[in-house]
Amino acid sequence: MNQSPPEKEALAEGTLISHLLELRTRLLRATVAICIVFLPLAFFSNELFTLVAQPLIEKLPEGTSLIATSVVSPFMAPLKLSLIASVFVAMPYILYQVWGFVAPGLYRHERRFALPLFMTSVVLFYVGVAFAYFIVFPLMFAFLTSTAPIGVRMMTDIASYLDFVTLLFFAFGIAFEMPVAVVLLAATGMVKVESLKKQRGYVMLGIFIVAAFLTPPDAVSQTFMAVPMYALFEIGIVLAQYLVRQRTADKAQHEASRPVE
Repeated sequence: MNQSPPEKEALAEGTLISHLLELRTRLLRATVAICIVFLPLAFFSNELFTLVAQPLIEKLPEGTSLIATSVVSPFMAPLKLSLIASVFVAMPYILYQVWGFVAPGLYRHERRFALPLFMTSVVLFYVGVAFAYFIVFPLMFAFLTSTAPIGVRMMTDIASYLDFVTLLFFAFGIAFEMPVAVVLLAATGMVKVESLKKQRGYVMLGIFIVAAFLTPPDAVSQTFMAVPMYALFEIGIVLAQYLVRQRTADKAQHEASRPVE
């Protein structure tokens, strides 16, 4: 039975409203999760800031320390860090809400492929953040504090430090998503695996350029971002090859199982 244009329009409008209501519910749940995590973190905001600043504090020359150049910085900088940290901690639940909103619109085979990729991207993001904190920061701050000219005492403002490390946390977290990006490009057919292999030199050059923009102007931090990114690019190629091979095999099996007319 064919529907009249007004009926189709009403159906489309109802569907759009239901999607918007679902989106509002998901966003509200994610916001509530962030607030729940934020409350205890805000109570320990000073200790949290000390923990994040520890890589620099350990490398500062004797007799120097972080400083606050604004009256409200001693209060606002740790509180801002607590809010950022609450987003980091609640990220799995936030992404779960995103998945809950997107998944109903996917086919079964798409969900089977997308869910592991989704979970892998979360893990890689946290690995990138941990890599920045435990590996990159100590080496980078040791280098930067040793380059101060004679007569110059390095005393970093806490608000500037927070902005700096937050940028690097996100930069390394996103940089570690390289395998996911490569697999998605290959899975969607936007780029062939063979083409990625042939363009390795250009990819390496592009990675070092991106690392130069995202990190401080020193060779240590640039190298520590670029080398893992390229290694993850190679891992992404291996995974993409496996995915394409698996899809080809599944397609061949499906064609073979079809009844001959």
